[in-house]
Amino acid sequence: MDLPVMPPVKPMLAKSVKKIPPGMQYEAKWDGFRAIVHRDGDEVVIGSRTGKPLTRYFPEVVAAVLDSLPERCVVDGEIVVAYDGRLDFDRLSERIHPADSRVRLLAERTPAALVAFDLLALGGDSLLDTPQADRRAVLEAALAGASAPVYLAPATTDPAVAGEWFDRYEGAGLDGVVAKPLDAPYRPDTRAMYKIKHERTADCVVAGYRLHKSGPVVGSLLLGLYDAAGALQHVGVCAAFPMKRRAELVTELEPLLTGVDDHPWRAWARAEAHEGARLPGAPSRWSGKKDMSWVPLRPERVCEVAYDHMEGDRFRHTAQWRRWRPDRTPESCTYAQLEEVVRYDLAEVLSGGG
Repeated sequence: MDLPVMPPVKPMLAKSVKKIPPGMQYEAKWDGFRAIVHRDGDEVVIGSRTGKPLTRYFPEVVAAVLDSLPERCVVDGEIVVAYDGRLDFDRLSERIHPADSRVRLLAERTPAALVAFDLLALGGDSLLDTPQADRRAVLEAALAGASAPVYLAPATTDPAVAGEWFDRYEGAGLDGVVAKPLDAPYRPDTRAMYKIKHERTADCVVAGYRLHKSGPVVGSLLLGLYDAAGALQHVGVCAAFPMKRRAELVTELEPLLTGVDDHPWRAWARAEAHEGARLPGAPSRWSGKKDMSWVPLRPERVCEVAYDHMEGDRFRHTAQWRRWRPDRTPESCTYAQLEEVVRYDLAEVLSGGG
């Protein structure tokens, strides 16, 4: 491979802001695997956000790249899997599997797509120092003949349209809006863009915690919600505490310590238990290893957390601490409190429809 921008490349990143900033290019924030795609003739390399290769996990994307992207290019985009009209991160994550036969089976059952939103090189030219607005124009021309499953990400410079996308596209599984300064060059591994994500709050049961990697202090709180059958389901974690607060939480939660045998999630150690519920200690799809380092607590305390959106029956990303809720009983913390997002057809998003 001989390109003006060679792998591995870490993508340009975004910093979080509360409101959509004016005077920029706006795109939907895709909920998938960030991917830098290098193509030089018949050779294709797909790199992840960390620079590690994703190529072997998405043979159908490689085939689509050979069919739809220019013969020599470097494209920044997102690999996504759509199911039932919306993005499905769970099915996408299943693609990270060590067995080639499994990967190829899933490529047929749940094929992935590539949504392209930036161009780092074309032919023998690097575009890293080219302003965003000009890179977008070149990208649109380069992908004029592309066909599914390669898509050009819809973009606009109208903040009012971006606001509509922010409100409507979540129902298709998208994560918010990204704003890109029109005169900015491409800066790998630098937070030179802006992201505006949805935020909601929920009252959750604190049913345990994991220790921090630095020592015997709280790393993250394990959160639960009661389902319609009255079972406490593990819905995610709350993290990002100051170090002083992590130590305080150990003391604060000590009266609630209990044994695994007396805990609602006592079945977590059995592999078959993870087939029907998300429990602490579930094997990671990325490493295949089980994380046993959690401390069970009696599910008696309630906290309020902020979250962006749900993926199935759990928080898609790490929730953010807001406060204790001594006025709430654990039994009142059910899925019924969560806001239901209006459905929106992903096909309309990919086609640029409003």
